[in-house]
Amino acid sequence: MRVSGVPVVKWDKPEFLPTHTVSSVLILPHHDNINCLLKKMEISVAEAEKRTGKNAVNMQETYTVYLIETRPVDAASEGTNPALDSLWRRYSEFELLRNYLLVTYPFAVVPPLPEKRAEFVWHKLSADNMDPDFVERRRVGLENFLLRVASHPVLSSDKIFYLFLTEENGWKETVFETGFQAKADSRLKALNATFRVKNPDKRFAEMKHYGDELQSVISQLLRVRARAADRLYGVYKVHGNYGRVFSEWSAIEKEMGDGLQSAGHHMDAYAASVDDILEEEEHYADQLKEYLFYADALRTVCRKHELTQYELEMAVQDLTSKKQQQEELATGTIRTFSLKGMTSKLFGQETPEQREAKLKMLETQIEEGEEQVKERNAECDEFVKSAWVDIERFKEQKDHDLRESLISYAIMQISMCKKGIQVWNNAKECFNKM
Repeated sequence: MRVSGVPVVKWDKPEFLPTHTVSSVLILPHHDNINCLLKKMEISVAEAEKRTGKNAVNMQETYTVYLIETRPVDAASEGTNPALDSLWRRYSEFELLRNYLLVTYPFAVVPPLPEKRAEFVWHKLSADNMDPDFVERRRVGLENFLLRVASHPVLSSDKIFYLFLTEENGWKETVFETGFQAKADSRLKALNATFRVKNPDKRFAEMKHYGDELQSVISQLLRVRARAADRLYGVYKVHGNYGRVFSEWSAIEKEMGDGLQSAGHHMDAYAASVDDILEEEEHYADQLKEYLFYADALRTVCRKHELTQYELEMAVQDLTSKKQQQEELATGTIRTFSLKGMTSKLFGQETPEQREAKLKMLETQIEEGEEQVKERNAECDEFVKSAWVDIERFKEQKDHDLRESLISYAIMQISMCKKGIQVWNNAKECFNKM
């Protein structure tokens, strides 16, 4: 929908990649990506709203929708104030978009969505997914997801993603029309590839292991932070007890009363500040959680490579088997034990006509098999080429983001400690004046 009463500035839509083609895409380095959607469009998730309605099985439910606002960058830079294009999306629609991107761009480290339900929270924080503070943090996370996709060198050019931002009605039908669900790999197929691939690429195996380790250490870090937040909350609230005791004490003292009461006020203010501090802590926790989920996205790319490699190996194995059958038919010798060999011994050899027909059929199958191996090889090579470029882009992004986040977290902790020192210095001055 559009904001009424304001003229809309028209702008050139970006050139989009076909929604069904992946193999011809080569990812450019992040710093060379001058045509990403984020350079042409401002994107924000402006607000969240709770709604009530009937679901697919006609039952009443309460859910949250998020307002996406977009505006062309050129118009904003020229000083004009065009109407914001805006529409509402549910979290499930963000999930559908991401699932589509995962299937359509299997070589890409697709940005993760914020958590659906709160995890790694300290005990005073609500884990209710309808809690206003949680909904607000999810709103920020959904906006970050859109900005990540809009700045990605390949994903940002996808037509379905653009329609997600600009077309409220009919978008889901357009997604399903792409047939992406039929292309999704079954879990059993992926599991087979993991355990049966004979020649895994060492780089992808190491990267998959790194993803496991990264997820493990970030999980541990989040658990430590949650425990520390619990302890911190207790320490701050104890200072509130100092404030109460000093105030009560001041009531029975004449000479010392004013100093004790002032010291009590400083302690009360210090105790009350913990809520803002822990809210800021949650902001940094959400940044870590993004990379907790990014680790899974990285492993997904590695698993897809295993599947691509497995399919290539199966094609090669099938071709080798067909060539062996051709050789055995042509020479009349059976090199390995087989049901065919046993049948020949029991019921006699095939007639020349039968053998000739089988040879022709095998010749056709071998030609088809060689073509399939050639195609699988090309697909595997191209996947490796594209995936590795995007993995390198992701590693550069990860190093920068986590470094900045940890530095900011350290600065926050230093500032918090300085405030504690200042409170006790103020209390000391109060005691000196008694």
